[in-house]
Amino acid sequence: MKNASQYLWWHTGIIYQIYPRSYQDSNADGIGDLRGIIERLDYLQWLGVNVIWLSPVYPSPMADFGYDISDYTGIHPLFGTMADFDELLDVIHLRGMKLILDFVPNHTSDKHPWFVESRSSRDNLKRDWYIWKDPGDDGSVPNNWLSVFGGSAWEWDEQTRQYYYHGFLKEQPDLNWRNPEVQDAMLEVMRFWLEKGVDGFRVDVLWHLIKDQQYPDNPPNPDYQAHMPTYDQLLPVYSTDQPEVHDIISRMRSLLDSYDDRLMIGEIYLPIQKLMLYYGVDNKGAHLPFNFQLIDLPWIAQKIARAVDEYEAALPPGGWPNWVLGNHDRPRIATRVGIEQARIAAMLLLTLRGTPTIYYGDELGMRDVPIPFEEIQDPQGLNMPDKNLSRDPARTPMQWDCSANGGFSSVRPWLRVDEAFERENVQVEREDRHSMLSLYKRLIELRQKEQSLITGAYEPVECNEQTIAYIRRESGHSAFFVLLNLSNGSACFNNENRRINGFVNIATSPHLEGRMISGKINLNGNEGIIVRLAQ
Repeated sequence: MKNASQYLWWHTGIIYQIYPRSYQDSNADGIGDLRGIIERLDYLQWLGVNVIWLSPVYPSPMADFGYDISDYTGIHPLFGTMADFDELLDVIHLRGMKLILDFVPNHTSDKHPWFVESRSSRDNLKRDWYIWKDPGDDGSVPNNWLSVFGGSAWEWDEQTRQYYYHGFLKEQPDLNWRNPEVQDAMLEVMRFWLEKGVDGFRVDVLWHLIKDQQYPDNPPNPDYQAHMPTYDQLLPVYSTDQPEVHDIISRMRSLLDSYDDRLMIGEIYLPIQKLMLYYGVDNKGAHLPFNFQLIDLPWIAQKIARAVDEYEAALPPGGWPNWVLGNHDRPRIATRVGIEQARIAAMLLLTLRGTPTIYYGDELGMRDVPIPFEEIQDPQGLNMPDKNLSRDPARTPMQWDCSANGGFSSVRPWLRVDEAFERENVQVEREDRHSMLSLYKRLIELRQKEQSLITGAYEPVECNEQTIAYIRRESGHSAFFVLLNLSNGSACFNNENRRINGFVNIATSPHLEGRMISGKINLNGNEGIIVRLAQ
């Protein structure tokens, strides 16, 4: 176990993801921007988060809302100017906070100058910067690989009579990361932002970067069901997670390590044993390969407890854990498990060992907002309308106060605001001690001042069909017992012979707080407690 001085800021920090389009509009165009984020830094500091992760703000045609980048070293005018970005970075640092950027290396926009050159002719010097293949003998696509956003991953280019590969939209051609020139160019992009002083990157779809050189067909998925995205019809055995990707990650990590205390997070949706490989040999890969189990798993106590135990056991020596409840690609936690269990989820996220990531608005209990089909913006939803896969419902504007549009904008926002914004917003919830926001703030305050909750060991105590119980303990500091009821029914924790006693520090039900725990512990449905153990 490390001593406190050996922990770095991402070991002890709390990450807060901002989707810039939806956070705060400062110039009355209905779209959030960088100056809007600057205006709301007081709130983030009050909440207690200390690491801000920005989804993309680069120039882009916005086919996929910024994940189709046409200039990796600029700022889209929708979000402001580079001067605005520099000011944001400066004021974040002045507040003792950190800023990490989304880095999207797998694909560019088809309007990026590199791709414009690449598709101009077969003998262009940048032709091999992307993945081009001849059609089959019958003119068909090179293989059966599918796009995440629906349909074939191959797009025909009439001018040069070849197909190019796009793992996502056809407007997002994949870079050829087997080309050393591509690697060097993208590392220079990272260097540009590191020189500006950003504190690190969340690397988008990191496990997609390298493809099998033979481009064989992907095998069918035997577990595919009709309601699933069409991409899931096949197992992406050859189009993702190739061994050579770890050499690329190692190069990225070496660059970050040439600067002081910079962080690399990897977006990786893979089973735990494969995920662990992304920490790299001797922990020289991603510092934090994102752990999405709390997003992916059914909300069942035994499944979650088992996953926590397996994850802890699988971590490589020195590997630091992390937990994520929500992001811009998945339904919000309050929608997935209900508003009462979302409180339990907050207690879980902020008391497990490792770095937690909060998705903006989850601290208010924001839910997915139904978006009528004619208002859908997300290409995933538009391309597969029968699957109900739009990500727009989880990307709606932040709810700040009771004024029009929830205080997000003085004009109609790019997506509609939840109709419940007058009851569920920062202004109202700050004044209500029993609100979701107040619970998050208290949990964050407790976590940030108690060493056992920051860096202490995780000790599983018990799990059954309803409850999860564990202890967080750091030598020489107060230990904490956490008991969470993940069901709607009442539950009893048998404390005989366990010698768990102490005072309830925080509870989802205020009447439990301050109570002495020593014998059996009875919880109502959707209740959770954090107990400071007697020394």
